[in-house]
Amino acid sequence: MSSSHIAATGRLTVHRVKTRGVKVPLTFSLGTAVAVVNKVPLLLVDVETAEGITGRSYLFCYTSSGARAIAEHLREAVDLVPDLPLTPLELAQFLQKRFALLGVTGTVRMALSALDIALWDALGQQLSLPLTSLLAAPARPLHAYDSRGLGLMPPSQLADEAVRLSESGLKALKLRLGYPTRSEDLAAVEAVRRAIGPGIGIMVDYNQSLSPAEAIHRGRALDDCGLLWIEEPIRHDEYESYKAISRDLKTPIQLGENFNGPEAVQKAVKVSASDYIMPDVARIGGVTGWLQAAGIAAASGIEMSSHLMPEISAPLLCSTPSAHWLEWVDWAEAILEEPMQLSNGMAIPSSSPGIGLRWDEGRLGKLDTL
Repeated sequence: MSSSHIAATGRLTVHRVKTRGVKVPLTFSLGTAVAVVNKVPLLLVDVETAEGITGRSYLFCYTSSGARAIAEHLREAVDLVPDLPLTPLELAQFLQKRFALLGVTGTVRMALSALDIALWDALGQQLSLPLTSLLAAPARPLHAYDSRGLGLMPPSQLADEAVRLSESGLKALKLRLGYPTRSEDLAAVEAVRRAIGPGIGIMVDYNQSLSPAEAIHRGRALDDCGLLWIEEPIRHDEYESYKAISRDLKTPIQLGENFNGPEAVQKAVKVSASDYIMPDVARIGGVTGWLQAAGIAAASGIEMSSHLMPEISAPLLCSTPSAHWLEWVDWAEAILEEPMQLSNGMAIPSSSPGIGLRWDEGRLGKLDTL
């Protein structure tokens, strides 16, 4: 197939997939109401095409077993599309039907998302266009917040870490809450605010640790703290309870890192579950699913942020009409030749063809494997 034909059709032929799992040490330990995390499992994905282009993606897999399951689903998915020239949308539709009986959720959804992301990356490389240009979006600096630390710890330690995090120059930080008592939550917020001053915003994340009643109880106490949002105070899919919480509190409620595909976005938005949404590109369906979710958000007038994997999420936010905040972490600095750049308190999308993911083999060789 000629280059000009690919340019006209947007098709590529998936040939095979290679995966590698690594554990990346965190610069700042992340203590949530669920667990303390010191290393994160990342799955690196290389999708080789018959046209000689290798598309890449990477995923945060939560657990080592999750990474292994995603890798196996990926291999099976590629075996289902041998020598079929496909657009990303055709690929997504075909594979969702083939995996329907198993269920397109969890590790299956993440595997198909990784494949979709890599195919978009390959298409951008083939056309010598960054993903922003491929999506007809302006490549622009993005508002980003530092999400690397501020886990559950004593107020004095929080204050020290907040000062260190503020050196990134970003205009906001995320703080994890969910201490045994409401007063401890308030003390944590107050410690961080005193440490960084009024010029840096604070988001808080409960990681689904509260009951609906307790979420309202604690949320009312936080309403006078000037927070940018309260994220996932209760189980992520209890949309009717989220609606009640959103109506009761003054502070905006954020939801969405666990949305399973655009359909979940539609359900949450339909019942006005939250003030903001923040899909995860690996759970929403990759680039293709993100574009569908962004359309729902824009049509509903709801602002949309991202969840992790900032190198992939940044060009997608550029194409999102109601783009809000990019969640920034430095995890991929351990695997990439060209990590995401920050400038003047903003995140800068890559200008390289595709997504701009190129593995740093020297640094990868020093990481623990899964």
